[in-house]
Amino acid sequence: MFVRRKSLLLLLVGFILFLLYSFQRLDAGGPSPVKRPLGDTHRGQTETQWSRLQTRFPVKDMRALPTGHPLALPKVQKDFAPESTSEREVRLQRRDAVKATFQRCWTSYRKHAWMSDELTPVSGGTHNPFGGWAATLVDSLDTLWIMGLRDDFDEAVAAAANINFETVDTQDINVFETTIRYLGGFLAAYDLSGDNRLLAKAREVGEMLYVAFDTPNRMPMTRWNALAAAWERPQLADEHVLLAEIGTFSLEFIRLSMLTGDPKWYDAVQRIIEALHDQQQTTRLPGMWPVTVNARTKDFRTHSDYTLGAMADSLYEYLPKTYALVGGLLPIYRDMYEASMETAIRYNLFRPMLPDEKDVLMSGLVTSRMEKGELVRQLRPDGQHLVCFAGGMLALGGKLVRNDTHVEKGEKLTDGCVWAYQAIPRGIMPETYHTLPCDSAEHCPWDEAKWRRAVLSKAGLSADLDAKQADEIIANKRLPMGFTAIDDPRYVLRPEAIESVFILYRITGRKDLLESAWKMWEAIEENTRTPLANSAIADVTVKAGEPEKLDSMESFWLAETVKYFYLIFSEPDLISLDEYVLNTEAHPFKRLLP
Repeated sequence: MFVRRKSLLLLLVGFILFLLYSFQRLDAGGPSPVKRPLGDTHRGQTETQWSRLQTRFPVKDMRALPTGHPLALPKVQKDFAPESTSEREVRLQRRDAVKATFQRCWTSYRKHAWMSDELTPVSGGTHNPFGGWAATLVDSLDTLWIMGLRDDFDEAVAAAANINFETVDTQDINVFETTIRYLGGFLAAYDLSGDNRLLAKAREVGEMLYVAFDTPNRMPMTRWNALAAAWERPQLADEHVLLAEIGTFSLEFIRLSMLTGDPKWYDAVQRIIEALHDQQQTTRLPGMWPVTVNARTKDFRTHSDYTLGAMADSLYEYLPKTYALVGGLLPIYRDMYEASMETAIRYNLFRPMLPDEKDVLMSGLVTSRMEKGELVRQLRPDGQHLVCFAGGMLALGGKLVRNDTHVEKGEKLTDGCVWAYQAIPRGIMPETYHTLPCDSAEHCPWDEAKWRRAVLSKAGLSADLDAKQADEIIANKRLPMGFTAIDDPRYVLRPEAIESVFILYRITGRKDLLESAWKMWEAIEENTRTPLANSAIADVTVKAGEPEKLDSMESFWLAETVKYFYLIFSEPDLISLDEYVLNTEAHPFKRLLP
């Protein structure tokens, strides 16, 4: 008996020592804490009531929402003349074709990927890159409403109401993507339907995102370790942050504050905007901000690259849109928009040399460097599908601030993107490409020999080589005339080109834009369709055969691309630009009107 008791005692002591050692290891460096402040942990998940977390760096001077009567801003949309019977029939046929594609994709998502972030449209599987909170479902709520699919909308809202944003099973959250897709999706669906469950979900997401701003200088952690935050560990804003990821909160956060009456989200974004405003004229390209900034030190001016495109785009997009959202009561957004576009028009926009000598514009990237104590700037004529949004932004902004030059530049940028679609044999523009800037924006004759030399130079070869070598590159790279290189030939179901075509159509009423939109739609549908839905494709330059499908359908396909195609073929008063602003995920928010 004594031996057995002694053995049991030794086993118990050993077990306790093992537990102490294990707990010590976890506390010292392991990613999973032994216990957490709120809720329970299950298979790597942490459930946290975000609004109840203790704030480490409380706001001492909360900014109040603007008050006063909203301004009567200039009218945006054209007054459309009545359409003929035949025009109406064609338009409705096209609208219904777009709607049918949406319904096919939605049915497949509902059957194969319900409550997952994304459907994989070739294999019929699921993909969860955005927290696993049903990104496609939330992103599509307002599209369902706009298309009149009320039964599907009601089912989706009931499902969305049960999404638990207090449960986190991923370590890093992209605060930007979560804001534009989830918060934006719920806010827009609420603005359209008035369903209070959607506003409650928007607030739930907003409470979670607000924790990412709990840093010493109240700048957000844009790639946010939510698990660490749930454990109330200290947070610091990052030293290397993409401009778009820190500058694209104003529409969603201000709209949430407007709807709830709680100014904390407005306060959070205004601190960022004020810092950007204070440094706007002190960067290497005064008026614009570099692609990469330091949020930890609030240094938004010292890096070298400046663009309206990827990694910076939506900051600029939100300046005129936020001005419209608040009815002109925050003139800082108008002022920042006007200053940034003055610079972008001068330095970033260029006319490409094209075989048909079409007078269009494209937007490139400006690099800056110091040489012998002098600042040197250089335009890099990068073309991007992403930057096609800029045409719509300039046209919308130009109407809001009464600047006809902006509207004109917006038209030419949009025409440049339409040209890039039509120049590719498959009718879809690539993800990234290069063209040759004209020497003069007023007169730009086509020079084939000059184009061939540019192709050689872009390939890293001497421009003095003979035409045969240029022909080989053109043939091997499948370069249409006017393109000097195509770096990324994919099409990933992006919306930016049709976004600007839609906005320009609503502003100008140009009927040729309807025809351009339909050609774009037919090409996209033909090349991306799968038995289940639509898929990103690997190469738009392949001239024969079925393009390789990448088995990817990001939620913006149904949230943005299909929605914009549907809207351009709908009546102009559906989501009127005089009543709504659309966020960068195409979620419409009600404007504050007089």
